[in-house]
Amino acid sequence: MNMKILFGGFVLILLFNSCKTMKSTGTATMNLATNKIIKEHNKSDFSKKTIEARIKTHYKDSKQSQNVSIKLRIQKDEVIWMSGSFLGFPIAKVKITPTRVQYYEKIKRTFFDGDFSLISNALGTELNFQQLQNLLVGQSLLGLDEKFVKSVDDGSYLLTPKKQAALFAVLYWINPINFKLDKQQLSSKKATQTLLIEYPKYLNVSDESFPQIITITAKQPKQTIQINMEFRSVEFDKNLRFPFKIPSGYKKISIPAL
Repeated sequence: MNMKILFGGFVLILLFNSCKTMKSTGTATMNLATNKIIKEHNKSDFSKKTIEARIKTHYKDSKQSQNVSIKLRIQKDEVIWMSGSFLGFPIAKVKITPTRVQYYEKIKRTFFDGDFSLISNALGTELNFQQLQNLLVGQSLLGLDEKFVKSVDDGSYLLTPKKQAALFAVLYWINPINFKLDKQQLSSKKATQTLLIEYPKYLNVSDESFPQIITITAKQPKQTIQINMEFRSVEFDKNLRFPFKIPSGYKKISIPAL
C-alpha cells in the first residue's frame, strides 16, 4: 500500500444529520482590511477536542489510480490516527504525534517508525504535525500575521506575504463568508515542487465550518500527485482510542530526506 494513497485520507469531509452545506459563495463586500481578514481566519480555527471520521479517498499519479476507504481519528494537537482499507479489507495503519510518525502496511509487510520524512516525501513538501493538522481543518499551513497584503481573486481574498520566506513561496485564498481557506499554495524555492490544497465546499457542523471536499495537487519534478477526499461521516468530542502495534516479522523501511 503506497503511503501517498493512505495519506489522502487525512482530510476531513463532514456529512451527517445535523450538517448543513456551506458553499464558497455568498454576499460579501470584499472591502475588509487585511488585519481584519487575518483576525477572522484565526478565529475560525477548529475548536473541538477530537474528531472521528470515515473518508472516501481517490489517489492518482503517473503510474496508478486507486480508491481507498479511511477511518480517521484525531486528538487535537496530540495524535492523528488512521486505518486504510481496500474492498473492505484492512491494509494499513498510521499513527502520528508531534514528534513521531509510525506506519505499517500488510501487502508488502513493511513498516516505518521515525520522523516526518515519510509525510514530507509523500507530498514533496516538508510538513510538521501542526501544519498537517491545519491542512485537514482548512487553516493556513504556515500561519498568518500582519505581514501580508490583500487583493481579490475570483471571489476570494488573496493574501500574499509582503516578503516571501527564503525557502517557500506561499499564497492564501480566504473565503469572505466563513473566513476559512478556499485554497492555499506552497511552493519550494529549492526545487520545482508545488503543493496546492483546495477547499471547494464546507459544511457547518456543531458551530464549526469544516471542509466537505479537499483536493491536494502535489507537483514534483518527475510526476504530479492528485488526492481527492470526501468525508462520509464525522463526530466530534468522543472518547477515542488510537490502537497501533507493528506486527512481528515486518521489514523496516527508510525514507531519504527531501
